[in-house]
Amino acid sequence: MRPGKTHVFDSFLTSKESKIVSTLDTPAKIQAYLDSIPYSEEEAYRCPLAVLRDQKAHCFDGALFGAAMLRRIGHPPVLVDMVPNDRDDDHVLAIFKVNGYWGAVAKSNFSGLRYREPIFRTLRELVLSYFENFFNSLGEKTLRAYTIPLNLKSFDAVNWMTSNARLDDIADRLDELKQVKILTSKMIKNLAPVDERSLQAGLLGSNEAGLFKLT
Repeated sequence: MRPGKTHVFDSFLTSKESKIVSTLDTPAKIQAYLDSIPYSEEEAYRCPLAVLRDQKAHCFDGALFGAAMLRRIGHPPVLVDMVPNDRDDDHVLAIFKVNGYWGAVAKSNFSGLRYREPIFRTLRELVLSYFENFFNSLGEKTLRAYTIPLNLKSFDAVNWMTSNARLDDIADRLDELKQVKILTSKMIKNLAPVDERSLQAGLLGSNEAGLFKLT
């Protein structure tokens, strides 16, 4: 953690905002806050400060917010991007470790793509825990790979926690990172569709306007 950077973030907060942020002292509480705000269908990116003020976020915004809040409680601000085929959106996680095991905080339009307890020995295990819940609105299982981790401390110079101006730099960097494939071509060919009950459960409470547009 870089205490100076979290101090700068805190200096932007109103007393009300500071009170909210002070309650987010565990990964589970950070996730509960993200779950409490609406999913944004907007294509624009929000920094953590803007998420707090606008009270909305999509996947990328939520991951940044999660990383910033995890940083405040002593974790490095690290992202992993889960990469689908060309019929779905990617999904960004803010990852953390507790006692050597990986967990994740995430904002999603799908009910099964959010929090993960820190019980996974490897990043691959963590990512694979999302596989069955990573599907598009037609019930196609779409997860194919994940990126190596990105520590956001390398973007501190562009004030990613308090400014929207250079968030495209982070998105572009995620696109450039090495990807780790999780399926072979034979596995992909043999994937079964998601059953109707699981599809409905995954879409429960979703913002339809924010779903990937299938043609």
